[in-house]
Amino acid sequence: MKSVALFLLSFSFWVYGASPNSIFVYCSEGSPRFLNPQLATDGTSLDALRDVYNSLVEFKRGTSTLVPALATSWDMSRDGLQYTFKLRKGVSFHTTKDFTPTRELNADDVIFSFERALHKNHPYHKVSGGNYMYFSAMGFSSLIKRVVKVDDYTVRFELNEKSPTFLFNLAMPFASILSKEYADQALKNKKPEMIDQKPVGTGSFIMTDYKKDNLIRYKTNKKYFKTPSSLEGMIFSITPDASVRLQKLKREECHFISFPLPSDYETIANHEKLKLIKREGVLNLAYLAMNLKKPPLDKAEVRQAIRHALNRDLYIQAIYLGNARTAKAPLPSTMWSYHSGVKDYKYDVEKAKALLKQAGFEDGFEIDLWTLPVARPYNPDGQQMGELMKEDLAKVGIKVRLVTYDWPTYLRKSEAGEHALIQMGWTSDNGDPDNFLATLLGCRGIESGTNLARWCHAEYDQLVQNGLKTLDRKERIRLYKKAQAVFAKESPWAPLVSAHGMRGANKKVKGYILAPFGSESFYGVSLE
Repeated sequence: MKSVALFLLSFSFWVYGASPNSIFVYCSEGSPRFLNPQLATDGTSLDALRDVYNSLVEFKRGTSTLVPALATSWDMSRDGLQYTFKLRKGVSFHTTKDFTPTRELNADDVIFSFERALHKNHPYHKVSGGNYMYFSAMGFSSLIKRVVKVDDYTVRFELNEKSPTFLFNLAMPFASILSKEYADQALKNKKPEMIDQKPVGTGSFIMTDYKKDNLIRYKTNKKYFKTPSSLEGMIFSITPDASVRLQKLKREECHFISFPLPSDYETIANHEKLKLIKREGVLNLAYLAMNLKKPPLDKAEVRQAIRHALNRDLYIQAIYLGNARTAKAPLPSTMWSYHSGVKDYKYDVEKAKALLKQAGFEDGFEIDLWTLPVARPYNPDGQQMGELMKEDLAKVGIKVRLVTYDWPTYLRKSEAGEHALIQMGWTSDNGDPDNFLATLLGCRGIESGTNLARWCHAEYDQLVQNGLKTLDRKERIRLYKKAQAVFAKESPWAPLVSAHGMRGANKKVKGYILAPFGSESFYGVSLE
């Protein structure tokens, strides 16, 4: 097996015409579900695309601070309803085997990228299913009135209302800028889906090959508008099993691995050729969503009972080996507006039984619980957590059947609301509380598929929506704390833990910075 893997890597080096120390190999946890960031919602897909595309603005590496990207500057009108962006000149789209650009990036590309999702009559709107989940979940469908071309290098966004999150949301992958010229060519050739299957961006790496469940191959964009990467290329070696990822890291078949098992942290830290990368305060949250459309989860007492039945401290010790903190709110405790005084549901078997009796289920009930099939930054072992949850819920009379699917199916079925209890989690995309409170629990998230609890609470939703109508942070904090109090009472989820960010790497890897969002970008990484 090792010889086969080494042969594949050696072949890749030969293809690139590069030395092994100039090809960065990342053992990733799964295959991307989408190859267009406008359509993707899962971290696996977005990480595969993060270095392929750029947005108008971006987050400074390792921070949640906004800096220019494809836009060099921007201005907001006095009433907060217009944002005007000056575009960077001389930016080249990727040249691939399917496309050779004849012009540089301009305003037409920006307008195309947003109007595709904004207008249902756009020729590309329904291509590849037409489900722009992030665009909808972040409120862009109703927020953006129009996008206007002022000149070739100036674009103006006109909004229907003020938005404190608009700029930060523009830094997210769903707001990446695609090539209109490439889209026009694909449409002319009657293959519009090409732009979603063969990525063409402006980013630091060009995707050259993708073999599902095997690998993704990239080469460095030598025309990148920033300083090009010192690497010649990059490979994502798709390796779902965490133990196999570790073995490949030890054998130097990859330089970097995602989501090592907590039981392997010490092995990595003590290995002479490896290093353990850790960041506390990563903005993530693991939770158990309870689908209110599936009785008896429509009863608040049942949901509250489930929260009391789950022993989160045990999960942290058994699964995370202490590298996490318990969660009680729908926000990580390190995020601004977190309500530290909100009611917690301590582990209490007798209280859980009493609540079930109050709800009319003294003898309990049977229910399915879906367990995560892949390691995620907020939950490294969904199966083990499922087994512990099953034992906890059995103590209060709830008989659980554990169910799982492959990752794409898991996401698709959960977005359609087929689950009852489901393990899920979230890592902040933009450092703003709205990214949790509205995206995951707001009424609009039901239609977009991000609200897995299918919970639409008028008071909660109004508080969160009001938080998006003011630029006053103090007022937003007040509103969001009230919303968290409503959440605590209604309990559409059982918040579980916020995990520390953990990665494993060869000591040759230099320049890697783990983002507060737990996302992967390898621009700036080099091999010693």
